[in-house]
Amino acid sequence: MLNSLITSKTRLRLLVKFFSNPKNQGHLRGLAEEFGESTNAIRKELNNLSDAGLLVKINDKNKIDYQANINHPLFSNLQDLIRKYLGFDKLLSTVLERMGNVTQVALVGDYARGLDSGEICVEICGEDLDGEYLLHLSERIKESIQRKVSFEIREEITDQEALILFEK
Repeated sequence: MLNSLITSKTRLRLLVKFFSNPKNQGHLRGLAEEFGESTNAIRKELNNLSDAGLLVKINDKNKIDYQANINHPLFSNLQDLIRKYLGFDKLLSTVLERMGNVTQVALVGDYARGLDSGEICVEICGEDLDGEYLLHLSERIKESIQRKVSFEIREEITDQEALILFEK
């Protein structure tokens, strides 16, 4: 759906990268390598997003890192839009629906780093969680958001790059 609104695939990938998790950063060559695209295509879109004030530039020695501008008036709207595009809202509501006493839900792996790889890895913390429900939940969510989802029950989230979706 968002693909038809934002026709530049590079721009959409950059928005996913920076707005799915505002901690994500990237520099020109690293992003070009990560996305498998030319530096010119990445540079053009980074400049457009920076000129619009959506990204901030951070000088780091001989390179410039980019990060989402959390102070931009549209930041929260764009973040919500990107998270809905990725299906995080449906995933979270489905997990909280009948999972038990959930205290924390976090994304780890590619999606926490802002890469739309097609497989979402979710870690869940809480008490008296229904592990059998997770088996059925994976298939139900996959149909709903068109992405594979794997769940893991943990005592605590230890991944430093984890994107916390819910915390009680």
